Amino acid sequence: MEGGLGSLGINVSTLLAQVINFVILFGLLYLVAYKPIMRMLDERSRRVKESIEQTEEIKEQAEMAEKETAKRIQEANKESQKIIQKAEQAGEEIRQKAQLDAEKQTEKILKRAQVEIEQERDEIINELRQQFANLTIMTAGKVIDKTLDKKAHRELIEKALEESSGLN
Repeated sequence: MEGGLGSLGINVSTLLAQVINFVILFGLLYLVAYKPIMRMLDERSRRVKESIEQTEEIKEQAEMAEKETAKRIQEANKESQKIIQKAEQAGEEIRQKAQLDAEKQTEKILKRAQVEIEQERDEIINELRQQFANLTIMTAGKVIDKTLDKKAHRELIEKALEESSGLN
């Protein structure tokens, strides 16, 4: 065999030494470079995978937060509508109460005015009766031409007025 390889110009001992050197170099590179590089690549791959997972998780949380925010906004809108509706109802109740109070006040004023008018009418009627009685006494005194007792005339006239108002 040596003769066959030697004729090709290959020295077997050198070839064997180079193969041993290559195997040793390959073993050293495998131990020193390949394993740490592979570990580093595996670590980087793991970190990328974790980052992707975290990104997905953050995306899901963001979507959930967005849904929660939309839900809260919707609830806030409903709550504000309820508040507005209550305020409108309260305003309507206040308006109705004010209207009722105004109507009651108007009724009181009208009743008070009616009472005052009746009192004034009664006073005017009494005053007219007094003046009529005085006029009648004066007229009767002039017609009869004698002085009658004013008290007796007044009683007579008041009796006649009472009878006439009883007829009305």
